[in-house]
Amino acid sequence: MLVRGDVLRGKFRDSLARPEPYVPGKVMQTTFDLQAALHKFKKGHRIMVQIQSTWFPMIDRNPGVFTDIYHAKESDFRKTTQRVYRSAKENSFLTIPVLE
Repeated sequence: MLVRGDVLRGKFRDSLARPEPYVPGKVMQTTFDLQAALHKFKKGHRIMVQIQSTWFPMIDRNPGVFTDIYHAKESDFRKTTQRVYRSAKENSFLTIPVLE
């Protein structure tokens, strides 16, 4: 069951007014806040988090390059790679507030 879902175009991670591309191979911080949702997870239930480059067909296609997606040509579309880091120096994490 989908509890929460939202989209952040990565190029707008720091500013909606000034989009910036990601640099391939470089670790870059992205902070994304979902709106609060109260949901009770029963004992034994697990949470799944998906990080992806597109949510098509729910949301328009992502060309995978830094461009104006509304005017992207078919040749602009590229394969993308998302990485989740697990080292002590570079780690991806999720913060979940818990009410008791």
